[in-house]
Amino acid sequence: MRLTGAILAMAGVALAGCGGEAKVADGDWRGQMKEVRMAVRGSEDDPMITRRLNGYKTYIGRATGLPVKLFESSDYNGTIQALSSGQVDIATMAGGSYANVDAQIGELAAPILTVRQAEGETGYYSALLVKADSPYRSIQDLKGRTLGYVDFNSTSGYLFPRSVMRDQGIDPDAFFGKSSFAGGHTQAVMALENGQFDATIIQAGGGDPEHGFTTGAHYTMARRGLVDLEDFRIIWTAGPIPNTSVVLRTDRPQPFIDAVRGAMAALPYDDPDTWRDIGQPDGATFTAVTRDHYAKIIQLRAEDIAARRNGARP
Repeated sequence: MRLTGAILAMAGVALAGCGGEAKVADGDWRGQMKEVRMAVRGSEDDPMITRRLNGYKTYIGRATGLPVKLFESSDYNGTIQALSSGQVDIATMAGGSYANVDAQIGELAAPILTVRQAEGETGYYSALLVKADSPYRSIQDLKGRTLGYVDFNSTSGYLFPRSVMRDQGIDPDAFFGKSSFAGGHTQAVMALENGQFDATIIQAGGGDPEHGFTTGAHYTMARRGLVDLEDFRIIWTAGPIPNTSVVLRTDRPQPFIDAVRGAMAALPYDDPDTWRDIGQPDGATFTAVTRDHYAKIIQLRAEDIAARRNGARP
């Protein structure tokens, strides 16, 4: 499904050519907002992060006619709380983080766009990673072994793969000998490299289990020379998982929401250089989404929280 003019028409905003600058008839909202505040989760494994953040900042500033202030958080919870508390107007976040926000403030936040790859995919995977010289060839081989998760709020590094394990008859809280959180995808890979875990679960993308992957923390780290890809092996996957989304506070002025929605949807076409600068491949586009796109993730998180409160899970 290609991104069509229908998405831009839905935005209800006229976009100037080349700059993506929004022309909104009523300018009062700009005086009311004064600036656009955007939350992003930094990634220490990605040397392009500063360039990506600046790309978003510059483009959204042109589109809204307002200065953009970035709030960069080192963990998932920082971004979640910034959006939930209203400290920021817009955020980029994965399904698990959005589910957390949804549980806190409901309709006051809404996902509007996600990336669709050229092949039509809108998802990525959880990957169970082990050292290549280990004896582990399948998830069954890890019974009683140690496992590293990414973060409690990580979709691919915790929430989603645990659900798939249970569907496959594996209770992740009883199957593994010990599990703990690494704090991030990069930290999870390094902990595995250093022998702290027998296996870890991280994100993988840019492909599928049948054809292999090209993106993920260990791929980025390998390109930086921090690890060797040949030192690792993926032995199990879960997915696809809905891609990260652009999430907006819905209690902001409607002209602002329309301007951001329209400009972001047009970004791959209006400013392909910025699109590449923020890490998106040629052929990928933004496509419209709603809360329904993340309904399964929202349900999984609610079930996990309920089970913890009832003492069914540690």
